[in-house]
Amino acid sequence: MSAAVEFKNVTKRYGSVVAVKNVSFTIEAGTLVTLLGPSGCGKTTTLRMIAGLELATEGDILIGDENVTLRSTAERDVSMVFQSYALFPHMNVLANVAYGLIVSGVPKPIAHERARLKLELVGLKGFDLRLPSELSGGQQQRVAVARALVLEPAVLLFDEPLSNLDAKLRRKVRDDIRELQQRLNLTVAYVTHDQQEALAVSDKIIVMSNAEIAQIGTPRELYETPIDLFVADFIGDANLVKCHIQSIDNDRAMVDVGDLTISLLHRGMEPGPAIVAIRPESLLIRPEKNKNTAFPAEITKVAYLGSHLEYGLKSSLGELFAIDRNVLKLQDIGSHVWVELADHGIALVPAK
Repeated sequence: MSAAVEFKNVTKRYGSVVAVKNVSFTIEAGTLVTLLGPSGCGKTTTLRMIAGLELATEGDILIGDENVTLRSTAERDVSMVFQSYALFPHMNVLANVAYGLIVSGVPKPIAHERARLKLELVGLKGFDLRLPSELSGGQQQRVAVARALVLEPAVLLFDEPLSNLDAKLRRKVRDDIRELQQRLNLTVAYVTHDQQEALAVSDKIIVMSNAEIAQIGTPRELYETPIDLFVADFIGDANLVKCHIQSIDNDRAMVDVGDLTISLLHRGMEPGPAIVAIRPESLLIRPEKNKNTAFPAEITKVAYLGSHLEYGLKSSLGELFAIDRNVLKLQDIGSHVWVELADHGIALVPAK
């Protein structure tokens, strides 16, 4: 049965180096939570502390109602899917999946039957006798998932599970993992440095920076209302433009952005210098000025990506990056256009 995971003021040190600093969060039972951040931020160390592969220096780790801070991996009721898959090359698929059950004392016939059920669950029925070398990368990943699931853990852990796959297969396997997690109501902690991957699979995302938590929220909360410059810049693309909060009225702020004055949620900020984070799809390119919030710009770069166009813009707000879904209307480099601000994807963040 799935169980919640809770960190209470957890710190991990390696000598004088602090890998994770005073981290607190909860992963609710039956949810998928992603630990996201750049290399060296502490996300993998945090995952390994859930698994018991690293022990916390300070603080408490709970799985369900039990404090597992000092328990070994074998005592924690967790399973982990590694980045490298870690399949035994000399064993066939069935033996790989059944291995954990057999070494824990389950009779081989019963272990093999449970392994076959999990292989069918991940879409690999009939692959029992194949060796890992005879499988594609995506199939190997599913064998690794089946091997973790067969132990019926309270918590399932994924460490960069898609990093060895090509782009198209990554999307397919990530969707398979999410569908399986929801169908089986699994508690999953999932580590990645890929923002799109995190946005696609997560109920919540824990963004980490320099060994600490920068922000916790749903994919939409993090994308639309980042708490600071780091999160705004790390989650997707954002144009970070200097602005000045002119005045506050209830929950709104009047904000000077270049020659424009716009109304935004003040998000607890006071009048004075700030930054406005503008998502590239919130810059709407128009041939003529239709709104007071439009400003002139010159096209400096154009890239056609099939489903959308990407533009570089030179404007009074600075150098901007815009995405346009209208692929039938291609603007030429050097063209002079008007840019409107959409009513979404624009948020104030502190200047520091």
